[in-house]
Amino acid sequence: MGSVKPSYIKNFAMDLLKNYESSFSPDFEQNKLKVSEYTDIKNKTIRNRVAGYITRVLRQRSTRRGEVEVDV
Repeated sequence: MGSVKPSYIKNFAMDLLKNYESSFSPDFEQNKLKVSEYTDIKNKTIRNRVAGYITRVLRQRSTRRGEVEVDV
């Protein structure tokens, strides 16, 4: 059972997806770099949580569309 993400993480991630969705992918490591590039988050934990939430949202979207998920 997972934990619930704080609303500020979700809001921040959704704003990034709204503005830069084509830059993000279902790969967590790439998303960490993109979050660092597009924001000024200094805290590694917050950056990783935002990147993780973006990764989760994109993977859920791809499975809903019936796309094959690639293991990374």
